[in-house]
Amino acid sequence: MSSERSAVDDERRAFARLAGAVIDDLLAADPVQATALGDHRFDDQLPDWSPSALDDLATRLDDHMTRLDAIDDVALPRTDQVDLEILRAKVAARHFDLTDVRRHRWDPMAWDPGTAIRLLAVRDFAPAAERVAGIVSRLRAVPDYLEQSRRSLVEISAIHAETAITRASGFAAVIDEAARVEQMAPHRDFSQAAQDAAEAVEMHARWLSEQVPTAQWDPRLGVRLYSAAVWHHLDEELTPVQILESAEAHLDDVNALLRETAGEFLRESVRSPDIVRRALARVAEESPVNDATVLDDVRTALDRLTDFVREHDLVTIPGGETAIIEMPEIHRGVAVAYCDAPGPLERANVATYVAVAPAPADWGADRVASFYREYNGMLLHDLAAHEAMPGHVLQLAHARAVREASMVRSFGMSGAFVEGWAVYAEHLMWERGYTPDDRADAGLRLRLQQLKMQARMTLNAILDARVHGGDIDEPGAIELLVRRGFQEESEAVGKWRRALLTAAQLPTYFVGWLGVRGIVDDLRVLHPDWSDRQIHDLVLAHGSPGPRHLRALLGL
Repeated sequence: MSSERSAVDDERRAFARLAGAVIDDLLAADPVQATALGDHRFDDQLPDWSPSALDDLATRLDDHMTRLDAIDDVALPRTDQVDLEILRAKVAARHFDLTDVRRHRWDPMAWDPGTAIRLLAVRDFAPAAERVAGIVSRLRAVPDYLEQSRRSLVEISAIHAETAITRASGFAAVIDEAARVEQMAPHRDFSQAAQDAAEAVEMHARWLSEQVPTAQWDPRLGVRLYSAAVWHHLDEELTPVQILESAEAHLDDVNALLRETAGEFLRESVRSPDIVRRALARVAEESPVNDATVLDDVRTALDRLTDFVREHDLVTIPGGETAIIEMPEIHRGVAVAYCDAPGPLERANVATYVAVAPAPADWGADRVASFYREYNGMLLHDLAAHEAMPGHVLQLAHARAVREASMVRSFGMSGAFVEGWAVYAEHLMWERGYTPDDRADAGLRLRLQQLKMQARMTLNAILDARVHGGDIDEPGAIELLVRRGFQEESEAVGKWRRALLTAAQLPTYFVGWLGVRGIVDDLRVLHPDWSDRQIHDLVLAHGSPGPRHLRALLGL
């Protein structure tokens, strides 16, 4: 018996050593991702994406996979078996992105230097002098980094170039944020490094502008690559066809519920003409939002949501500061809001930001009005539930607080779980009786918006599969989103762009929600006497593993 235990211990130690070496290599190869995750060993570097460096990385990834495959998983306990599967998936996904998708060869957004600087400027994770040293080192590297990008971008996607150009205009604001840190710890080389970096970014944006008229690269992956991308990045053992079929069926159910809720809200027959769109229009008209109020509206929603979660004891609320901020220009052009939380490897007590983008300054009045009909006051409560409480802000705080979580699970956090929990959180708030205000019909108003968001996340999966599968064009996509999702045309246009700018990210909402909801449902059956807080705290007690891996950890 002791010899068997010794063999297991040996295999565990061998896996732990290998996992540490693999993760260290992957973090060193992408210093910006390391900083975002909270590992600050490489804060003075930008990635080396020269052809020789990427060839070397691909070879090392092959070697890592060979060594991971040689681990005797049968000899490992369940937690290590799960970690082994997560790490295999992460290594395989990185190899696939590097050798098959190859964004560094056609996507200028992949070469963004702004995030690398901003991560050091806005998070107070270390003394100012230490952060400024990293900022200056990265600023110095920007000119050569962008020069390498111009050599590497042998084909260019026009839509990615246009978005990169727009984001480049926000680099000056990043320099301003860095300068505020430098004022606390002056550095003799900051001004020159900042000037050189800013000039390099401006020159690079001009170069990209010259490439756009002749840019020919189609960012749609095609059936083969998209199927592989879904397999690698969702890590849920589902094919695009399976996701598409499930999403189509769910969308039918959501559309039926929307008609029923709209009928109750307007006190009309569900067969009344255009009943859903008229109900949604009335909610938007009576809940106006504009550029001057949108951030305060989200703050108000966050406060009310937090009070409700606490009063109803839905889930443990970790401590920590959350700030609602205007989205930096360097991150605009993909989503309207996002949660910028400290990474799972971060041990400093730093704030979480929920970034919200107002309507773009160059939009006309009609398009701005359409934008705020979509993001009206009622919908902002659902958005705040998703991005903040009890969605991303709460879940990611739980993940950081799990000190016994393995390095693999911290490094290998799952987008499907993170987004799936946030979608589940939206539905939970309505289900438990949350209302944005005290009006008699507030529950119905929120339900209409929550169902519209259900339709949106379901259509995200449908759109992504059809765009990258090549069987829908822009007019067809916009018609689908407007007709089946009741979206404003400006929102539909933005979602078409987002599907082109990303691949296999939009399905994480639907696939993740299916996984998280299924786990919660099973736990309620197994533990009928448990409270909401007990169920939810258990779901959040293992970091952010993919739903199928969480099932294994929970023994479901």
